[in-house]
Amino acid sequence: MMLTFKKTKTMLMAGAAALLMTHSAMAAEMTLKLGHLANEQNAWHKAAVKFGEELSKLTDGRIDVQVFPNETLGKEIDLINGMQLGSVDMTITGESLQNWAPMAALLAVPYAYSSLEEMDEVASGDIGKKIEEQIIERARIRPIAYFARGPRDLTSNRPIKTPADLDGLKLRVPNVPLFVDVWKTLGARPTPMAFSEVFTSLQAGTIDAQENPLALIESASFNEVQKYVNKTEHVRSWIYLTISEITWQKLSDEDKKAVMEAANRAQKFERGLFLDDEKRLTKELQDKGMTFVDVDQAAFAKQAEAAVLKNVSDDIRPIVEDLFAKKK
Repeated sequence: MMLTFKKTKTMLMAGAAALLMTHSAMAAEMTLKLGHLANEQNAWHKAAVKFGEELSKLTDGRIDVQVFPNETLGKEIDLINGMQLGSVDMTITGESLQNWAPMAALLAVPYAYSSLEEMDEVASGDIGKKIEEQIIERARIRPIAYFARGPRDLTSNRPIKTPADLDGLKLRVPNVPLFVDVWKTLGARPTPMAFSEVFTSLQAGTIDAQENPLALIESASFNEVQKYVNKTEHVRSWIYLTISEITWQKLSDEDKKAVMEAANRAQKFERGLFLDDEKRLTKELQDKGMTFVDVDQAAFAKQAEAAVLKNVSDDIRPIVEDLFAKKK
């Protein structure tokens, strides 16, 4: 008798669980797949999850968002291609979009933005709107929010305060012609190199320095082979939370408003995480023995200007010229 009761109870519990799952599946009329390259600890991922939570609330659970971190849904360019075909709904992407929309290069131009506030002014203003319009028109994906990225700083084993201090410095840079030319103009000896080779090259003395945001400086343990973080902040940039234009056009006007409101909430949430992260990373690197050096950023920007203008495309050169002119 007892066995029959337990068996019946188990069957009832299983049935209730199945009913809940069915109800949940029925409640979500649309499921959006959002893939990106960051890990679960990254502020972008946390903001993507927040977006999904807010969208679910705003639509009474009718729209569900599944977030796939760590490139599990595909690499950045693959995701963009998938969004253009309608097989992927959303991703987080930035200057890679210049492959379709040349104005997307404005997301990461050296010394174009001297502060977070200045970057915000551009990203949320008329220039930002023009960038977004071109991305929608040419890439067929729609930016709905933007997240800040940590500025790139120079690490070294001697303090760097002015461009003159760069003389002869062997510096690893990404294989981007613009970056190579800018650092040459500033007086360094830039060497393109895969990121995976940087630590051992610094350790062996093949190179003297490298440049990256604080998050990568910390995660790559560069504190073990570099003494100084020189606050060059030479590249400030942002990255977009985007939705496929195919998916966007399937939404009702009401749901489009809900998506934009959820994106706005996610953007504010991410900014808080970003600012907290920058403070935390500064303290952690200092605790690990690194010294932060204030740099004459205006002198760096002035000397870099000609190289930047020479390397940017005709599509954005007038805008970059205006951005530099405002600093004078």
